[in-house]
Amino acid sequence: MSGQAVGPRLVLATRNPGKLAELRRILHDAGTGVEVCDLDQYPQMPEVAETGATFADNALLKARAVAEYTGLPAVADDSGLCVDALNGMPGVLSARWSGVHGDEEGGLALVLAQITDVPAGRRGAHFACAAALVVPGGTEHVVEGAVYGCLTHAPRGENGFGYDPIFVPAGSELTTAEMSAPAKDAISHRGKALRALVPLIADALPGGSAA
Repeated sequence: MSGQAVGPRLVLATRNPGKLAELRRILHDAGTGVEVCDLDQYPQMPEVAETGATFADNALLKARAVAEYTGLPAVADDSGLCVDALNGMPGVLSARWSGVHGDEEGGLALVLAQITDVPAGRRGAHFACAAALVVPGGTEHVVEGAVYGCLTHAPRGENGFGYDPIFVPAGSELTTAEMSAPAKDAISHRGKALRALVPLIADALPGGSAA
């Protein structure tokens, strides 16, 4: 592990390349000059158990653990799909809804199976995200974002990840897996939360002032 002031100034608590690319795009567009890496740079770091009852709880758990391990400011998010017909589930269980953590295809298939007979007018859902920034020996911040829409009857699109292929945001005819990366960033729950975190990152990290 490294606690020295070298390398990236910010660690994103993920090994998901899609999330890393998204945060890099958002920070770049904001003109922060902040460099970001993910946990691929720290292969020995153990997984953090997501035992929180809320998205905010889990985001803070992960960001605190990564900041302590690396000695660098850390950003973590927790997000999920909340389906009206399933009383808000999978929610914080979205990443392990199939019973296997990270089984995206299995979770997506299970959600579709569970709402097979739910008519179009009652297939409402929203993505929710909490994003946390933890600075070692310093501040902690949590922000949230959400996007509302409905679920399709079958997956569509090759972009995105997780439940993107079955979610159509309100006002769109495309699933979030059919959208371009910039279009998805502009409306996504994670994009909203991460953009809200940008000024806090800029304030917390030396040399990270937004343009």
